[in-house]
Amino acid sequence: MYRKFTAHNIFNGYQVLLPKSVLITTLEGAVVDIIDKADAGDEIEFFEGLITPGFINAHCHTELSYLKGVITPNTGLVQFVQQVMKNRGLLNEVKMQAMLLAEKEMYNSGTVAVGDICNTADSIQLKQKSSLYWHNFIEVSGFTDANAIVRLEGAKNIYQEFTSQLPQPVSLSPHAPYSVSKILFSQLNNETAHQLITIHNQECSAENDLYQQKEGEFLSLYKNWGIDISGFQPTGKTSFQSWLPFFDNNQSILCVHNTFTSQADIDFYKKQAEFKAKLFFCLCVNANKYIEQKLPPIEMLRKNNCDIIIGTDSYASNWQLNILEEIKTIQQDSAGTIPLAEILQWATSNGARALQLDNRLGSFEKNKKPGIVFINHLDELQLTSKSAAKRIL
Repeated sequence: MYRKFTAHNIFNGYQVLLPKSVLITTLEGAVVDIIDKADAGDEIEFFEGLITPGFINAHCHTELSYLKGVITPNTGLVQFVQQVMKNRGLLNEVKMQAMLLAEKEMYNSGTVAVGDICNTADSIQLKQKSSLYWHNFIEVSGFTDANAIVRLEGAKNIYQEFTSQLPQPVSLSPHAPYSVSKILFSQLNNETAHQLITIHNQECSAENDLYQQKEGEFLSLYKNWGIDISGFQPTGKTSFQSWLPFFDNNQSILCVHNTFTSQADIDFYKKQAEFKAKLFFCLCVNANKYIEQKLPPIEMLRKNNCDIIIGTDSYASNWQLNILEEIKTIQQDSAGTIPLAEILQWATSNGARALQLDNRLGSFEKNKKPGIVFINHLDELQLTSKSAAKRIL
């Protein structure tokens, strides 16, 4: 038994197909073929809009879902981080209920896989029963060399909890350049050879200030937290150019946010072939607006043929966990100059490739089971304010 789907447009993960194409799947959603409507026979389900493979949310903090509506918007990253730390102490029952609601929103709005940041084991119970696919990034931080090994061992304990209770992939990953010491970066390089990892990259200008001149807002954050950074020496380079050389063991790295990434940074990456690191640049545009009121240099990333993917970040820094709302913001910011098909590719096949799931998700190719999502209220392949995404299968 099969199901047959058609719409005004079908996006297959790479391009919008010719009109009158029909997607054929098994009842469970495995792709059988895409054929012309004239050859498809009867019982074709028609959707007035666009059909796309399921979305890949490449960056989320599901365990922070209990912070929805708690963190004040537009404060800048340093104040945001301090608010998150201040509001961590809630009951596990409250956290679990918030995570369940977050997963439900992602599922219903078309997400099929999530790159999820984990600082605790709080989300294991959710993921044991989840219909979504998860790659769990166990975040490691520690800005002074003195506590680097202790912090790494703590993260390894959480890593073991995940690997012992879940069949999903798990990776150790550095939190951000402003929270990881040189020794910790070196240790993580050794621990993550040939693995997929992630890092928050250049989310605010203060991150570059820290590495270039040992100045900026992070100095007050360290003081407030009682962190002695007298041993930290600025590199005179941007944070990106300072942390990237640590990873030379064939890692694939999801660089998240990139709000203050420059052409010089991209040129630096292109010249560093010996690092053998494959980078994907993850956009979380609504979170950037929520925290810093600034968007990343999307056009610059496009011109450099960077591999772009999309995430939502968390309820702590976003109004929703809906990938289509991220796509809307990108289209609006570009005044419609970026084709919808290109942005959808970032959210589907690019994201699947980044999370190393392209053998099963991201595109309507034979035997894949990528999920099927319907987007309505389009205007000539442009999203409108009324456009919404809904999972079909």
